[in-house]
Amino acid sequence: MSEQTIALKAKKVEEVVEQFNAATSAVVVDARGLTVAESTDLRHQLRQEGVTLEVIKNKILVRAAEKAGYPELNDLFAGPSAVAFSNDDAVAPARILKKFADENATLEIKGGVVDGNIANLEDINKYASLPSHDGLLGQLMAEFQYPIRTFAYAVKALQEKKEAESEGTAAAE
Repeated sequence: MSEQTIALKAKKVEEVVEQFNAATSAVVVDARGLTVAESTDLRHQLRQEGVTLEVIKNKILVRAAEKAGYPELNDLFAGPSAVAFSNDDAVAPARILKKFADENATLEIKGGVVDGNIANLEDINKYASLPSHDGLLGQLMAEFQYPIRTFAYAVKALQEKKEAESEGTAAAE
């Protein structure tokens, strides 16, 4: 192996280490058997959520995972491996890949890392059932608005009751 090839592989390992370190989640899949159209569709769905899917050689993944502090991932790097990296929404890769795997039996989710924690297939499936980041924010906002809305309705009902009593008293006079 030439020095140039070794240098290129070392550079690729460092790039993948940076991807692992920057990502809020990284999900490892075996996409063997997907058609070109299915693969394109999957990449499009992932890209819409800010997730990148990259096919990476297993030796590079093993070295990068060890350097990034995730040696537990090494067992996942058997056979063709692709990794979906997300720097923003930690559950987006799990949610999209799970849905896609349910519709396309050829996609196999192996496991990954979510918020710095190693996640097996069962964990990935649990994360996949969570709403998106925006969905969680919407639920949180609704929870904050509920007591305020209830208070506003009570004040309005009290005001309407007093107005009705005032009208009733004025009509009686």
